[in-house]
Amino acid sequence: MSQPDRPALSQDETPFAVLHRDAMMLVVDKPAGLPVHRGPAAKGRIVPVLTDHLDGLRFGLPRRPEVAHRLDRDTSGCLALGRHPRATALLNRLFRDGLIGKHYWAVVEGEPADEAGLIDLPLARRSPERGWWMKVDPAGLPSQTRYRVLGRGQLDGTPLAWLELSPLTGRTHQLRVHCAQSGWPIRGDEVYGRAPREGGPGLHLHARGLSVPLYPKREPVRVTAPPPAHHHAALAACGWTPDAAPDDTAAR
Repeated sequence: MSQPDRPALSQDETPFAVLHRDAMMLVVDKPAGLPVHRGPAAKGRIVPVLTDHLDGLRFGLPRRPEVAHRLDRDTSGCLALGRHPRATALLNRLFRDGLIGKHYWAVVEGEPADEAGLIDLPLARRSPERGWWMKVDPAGLPSQTRYRVLGRGQLDGTPLAWLELSPLTGRTHQLRVHCAQSGWPIRGDEVYGRAPREGGPGLHLHARGLSVPLYPKREPVRVTAPPPAHHHAALAACGWTPDAAPDDTAAR
């Protein structure tokens, strides 16, 4: 498993760890609350985004790396970047063809009846003005998520479950809508769940690991990211400890 490797820059310049680096790819640990790109919602405002820091991640190459996929602003964890155009094109193809294993940790509010299962609910946009706002719709695009319960507990009287989520498709807000529609929204989800718009616990959704078949004659590159601090209390209530987490699918 790849080990964290911080670039030779100050924390102010790169507010995230580099979890993996090779000739083709970087994997960084994106913080929750940091958008990947500067979207249209910014409307000219100066909004810090992850791509502001790409020039500091060249590591001697003439071009800066490019992001190969997306994570929501409030989702933390593994984000892959191609170190040059050929690598970025390969990563884009692997993501597009569903050949990269993506594994998330989520803490949900509620009690899933089963220990594992498949959520199969098509998704469509709720509003054409806000393309990120999704709903379950029989006429929508096919959307599937596998889940596995890693632990259960309670925090402040609320039943919680710690899940591993593996999206088989890549729809906008897929994991958040699938969990909410199943009756157990993700903790801290202010759009699809019960969290307040201000002062909530923060979204408890973390891109725990990637498994990338980057090199044809080698084992896939497997990278995991530690959960952020604001997840620790809820995870601990479900049995997680920093040094004794259960076996990760992404690490196999």
